[in-house]
This record gives sequence, C-alpha cells and structure tokens, in this order.
Amino acid sequence: MHAAALAALPFKIPVAHISGGDVTEGAIDDALRHSMTKLSHLHFVSSAESAQRVMQMGEEPWRVFNCGELSLDNLATLQLLSREELQSEFCVRLPDRFLLVTYHPVTLEYEQTENQITQLLQAIESSALPAVFTMPNADTANRVIGDAIREFTARNSKACLVDNFGTRAYFSVMALATAMVGNSSSGIFEAASFKLPVVNIGTRQDGRLRPRNVIDCGYSSQEILAAIRRAISAEFRSSLADLTNPYGCGNASVQIAHRLKIVPLEDKLIRKRFANWNLA
Repeated sequence: MHAAALAALPFKIPVAHISGGDVTEGAIDDALRHSMTKLSHLHFVSSAESAQRVMQMGEEPWRVFNCGELSLDNLATLQLLSREELQSEFCVRLPDRFLLVTYHPVTLEYEQTENQITQLLQAIESSALPAVFTMPNADTANRVIGDAIREFTARNSKACLVDNFGTRAYFSVMALATAMVGNSSSGIFEAASFKLPVVNIGTRQDGRLRPRNVIDCGYSSQEILAAIRRAISAEFRSSLADLTNPYGCGNASVQIAHRLKIVPLEDKLIRKRFANWNLA
C-alpha cells in the first residue's frame, strides 16, 4: 500500500487512506501508516481518537471522516456458518466451550518470539480447554510461531489448527467461541460485535482503543492463564450483555463510497495545506 501511495505522488493522483491514525506500538506498522497519512488526500478513520491523530499530523479537518472500522461491514452482510457446517468444512471439532487462538509476531520484539509462543502454549495447555488455532501472518519470525503451533496441535488431542478460515468462517468461529486469545486486531475490532471475551497478549495492539471485552495481559504463561480464567468466567461474560462496539455499526463502506462520489477532483484536493494543531 505504501508503494502505491508513493507511486501516485509525482503524478498528482489523489489517494484515499483507510484506517489512518490508528496506533500499534508493538509493531513496525505505525511508521508506514503515519507516512501514508502524509501521502494521502482523504482519510477514512475508524474512531474519533484516530481522527484526532490524523489532524495532529497537520491534515485539514475537512479531509478527515470518522466512518468506523471497515471490517465490521462484513458482519452486516455475511451469513454465518453453523457449528455443524464449520466442523464439516474444516474437519475440526467445536465443542460447546473452546478457545479461538490467533497469535502473530510482535515485529518490534521478534527476537522474543520463541519465548512468547512457548508461554502462550503453556497457558493454553494449563487451561485444559479445547483450542482452535489459526496460523500467524507473514511478519518477521512467523515460522517460529507456525512450527510451535503445528507441534503443539499434533500432540494435543484437545487442540486443532486451521491455516486460514477465511473471513466468513473466521467470524462464524468467533460467534461460537468461549473466548479469544492472542494479539490479533480482530480481537480489538470485531470481537466486541459478538460480545466475545478477548485475552489480548503483550504489546502488539498497544495504542488502540479498547472495547471493554478486552482483557490485557503480559507474556508469561501465568498472566495469560489468569486472563483466560477471568475471560471465561460467567461474571465477566455476563458483564458484556449490553456491550456496543466502539468501532461503529458496520456501514463504513457506504460512507466511504458516498464521500468518494461527491468529492470534487480539483486542485484543492491535491494541494495540501498543513493545518497547525492548537496546543494552547
């Protein structure tokens, strides 16, 4: 995405940027994301906090639109799969109570990946709950995580691995899980819409707005296990009955399309002015 924005710059091609202003302090993404903000001309952000950050980077307020998180639009249109359909299609066992585990490399801490995944797997085993794992993304040291998960699921009859569910099936599993464990942005953005308890491990998602279904913890197996036990408790789960997702209601694409349709493609759009932030 960054390469495309750079290529557009000398040809005066306007760029619309989705999810600018977000912060992920444990990942290298921030440097590229904030750089793309300065290369872009329209900003479709996921929250009021992100909108403020974009404007703090000197972007004029008329260019910034808080549309909510785009991925939530899938929840309004996708028909989720049943437990039986998921088990048949992916050859997995989904009991009444299970953990969904998605863990990605922390790119600013990639040297610690082996210890981090070891601690997580120890906590999952100690919880004695069945667990459904997905594979990590393509970030640095992802092979360390993938190899550890494959070895764990091969020897643990209560655990299984699906490399990639795809959007529809992944959301369907989220709707059925007892809790989610890991450091995926899906635990921050989408899980609240399912009122799904989330154990968010470590620093990868530091800086993001937290819905109250998210329980943050450190990397040690003891901390992760304690957070899992809290997440699966009847008390915590019942506290989420009235939870509203702070990242919107799933109509971001409609708002984005409307703005793109009506924005004048004129010199004002391309010629950016730096809007000074009032620090008084």
